Amino acid sequence: MSGAQDQVLTSVQPDEQESTHSVEYVYSRYRDRISRYFSMKLDAASADDLAQQVFMKAASNMHRFKGNAHIFTWVFKIAQNTLKNEYRRLARQHETPLDFTQLESQSISLEFTKYVDFRIDIGAALKKLSEKDQEIIALRFFADCTLPEIANLVSMRESAVKNRLYRALAKLKNELNGWGSMANMSMEQFISIVNKGNSEYSDDQLKKANHDLFTELDAHVERLAVKYHYQPSRKVIIEMYSDLPTFHQAVGEKDAPNWFTGTYQDEILKIVSPLNPGPEHTYESIIKGTVHLFAMWLIEEINPKVPKWIKQGVGGYEAKLMTPEYIQSSIKETVRNHAIPTFAQLQDDTWDFETRKGFQFSYLFVEFVLETYGIEAMNQLIRDPQHVERILNCSEAALHQQIVDSLQN
Repeated sequence: MSGAQDQVLTSVQPDEQESTHSVEYVYSRYRDRISRYFSMKLDAASADDLAQQVFMKAASNMHRFKGNAHIFTWVFKIAQNTLKNEYRRLARQHETPLDFTQLESQSISLEFTKYVDFRIDIGAALKKLSEKDQEIIALRFFADCTLPEIANLVSMRESAVKNRLYRALAKLKNELNGWGSMANMSMEQFISIVNKGNSEYSDDQLKKANHDLFTELDAHVERLAVKYHYQPSRKVIIEMYSDLPTFHQAVGEKDAPNWFTGTYQDEILKIVSPLNPGPEHTYESIIKGTVHLFAMWLIEEINPKVPKWIKQGVGGYEAKLMTPEYIQSSIKETVRNHAIPTFAQLQDDTWDFETRKGFQFSYLFVEFVLETYGIEAMNQLIRDPQHVERILNCSEAALHQQIVDSLQN
């Protein structure tokens, strides 16, 4: 949801205007908002370039600002004129600027549990609004404009802007009425903006993918919170990216292997769309893989220093993404060659983790602890992994040997 507050703009006292209207102040205060506005219409690089141009123009013309309007309104008018000039330039070159509903995916926040904020793509629904309504929504939720600011920018009364905004949101809500609990949401909760890339799939396909992911998570998140005795202090957010290259770029791993389809950063779970999972995954594996990610996130929330084998193992064990047959066949040679990794080796944070069958062995290590010592012992290990002997009455080396013996028998 936007951080903007719908309040009347306060006036600036004469002795405050010099600092408030300085180039440095205006740039630091409004650069992100102007850049986000451009990102609706153009690619990221062009949006950044145009934002720089706006503030260069603002700097060279600051002496002309008379204080008759809010400073952001003045800067935004420069941005609008800069965008018009860019469109003219593109037209002369026979290039077509992108419409913002094609370039960036909008989303709504659908809070279906206490622990997950699931963001649903509404880019297609936005296309059904008028250009003026799209502009008002964009100013409110992209550029964080207040209602008085929007009224100035679109030359409408504030009451008219408010009515138009709420009618537009209601129309979006009707377009997405397949989501039952959404009807109980207030308008203030309705929109969140997430850049997730383009999608070539139909509304029905996207709705099905969202529904399947929703259903899978709904079946597990409450259970996991209870099982591992933890009430998260913040919600996890689910973001879907349209394809592997878009996902890899978004998480800063553009050269990542094809099996890498999901990760989390802070409270945001980022996944590739199950509709386009790449060559090494399927629709179903992406859906189940999100449960894996949520379980990992939950364990790390409990203890940020938990060993990787516990975190990955709990994720794999709870998601049941890998079948027992697949696990056994994939590790057979490693077990036969007496090359079962140690706990320390499973701490590997490189792509070699997959090569050394880290996902499979983490799963098996966690499974062994759960089946041999029980869930309460696992909960203690998660919270206090340095005291294996006190919790399990055996050393870490002895625990590893027990696991090795069980795998080799």
